[in-house]
Amino acid sequence: MTALLLITGCASTSTSNTARTSVEQLLISNAIDQSLDKVDFHPFAGKTVFLDESYLECVDKKYLVSSIRHRLLRSGARLAGKAEEADIVVEPRAGAIGTNVADAYLGLPEIVLPGMLTLPEVRLIERKNQQAVAKIGLVAYDPKTKTVLGNGGVSLAESDDNNWFVLGMGPYQNGSVRKEVTSGVKVRPHGRSQSIPQQVAFSSPASSLEPAGKLQLASGKQKKQKVTPAKNSVYSPPVWSK
Repeated sequence: MTALLLITGCASTSTSNTARTSVEQLLISNAIDQSLDKVDFHPFAGKTVFLDESYLECVDKKYLVSSIRHRLLRSGARLAGKAEEADIVVEPRAGAIGTNVADAYLGLPEIVLPGMLTLPEVRLIERKNQQAVAKIGLVAYDPKTKTVLGNGGVSLAESDDNNWFVLGMGPYQNGSVRKEVTSGVKVRPHGRSQSIPQQVAFSSPASSLEPAGKLQLASGKQKKQKVTPAKNSVYSPPVWSK
């Protein structure tokens, strides 16, 4: 019995994370979406547009480019593969697309007293805030005359994710990212959804090696004909013919 009391055990769980957290990616994409939502793409309706991304350099560039293309298509524009084939060239640029972190708390800081005595830090209320900013500029011009079409402009937007802790308990979350996640997970698919089955099953294609009779029966185009065996002959089963 004593030996059993001395026996101990332990277990560990290995976890891993991606190089970029999902919150960081959501912050940037949310800021990009908010920034592009301020742009009116309807003047491009019915026009052939080439999106020139040669002056665009930023993090998540492909998401930004695809988002602009999506909005152009929704406005009724046609996308061109070359500037020479387009009526309008749209040139995007990024002034800033990135994140920053700020922490703040209300409480008592760590205090070091004489005699190697230290009072620990006490945080009554703590806030961990992460923000993303997207500053996107757009200009449109005629590729034939090289003249600007309108003034263009710059759109600026910010997304945030706040995590609050009260007496060590939390996090209590709010911010634009939390609103997007909360509303997005409740959205149902438009129309009938097709879920992937949890069991794997396959069907074989129709084989050309199957008897002709079976194939004709399956097609439903055959006609049944009764055959009477001749006298003094060996009976053979009826055959199917068209």
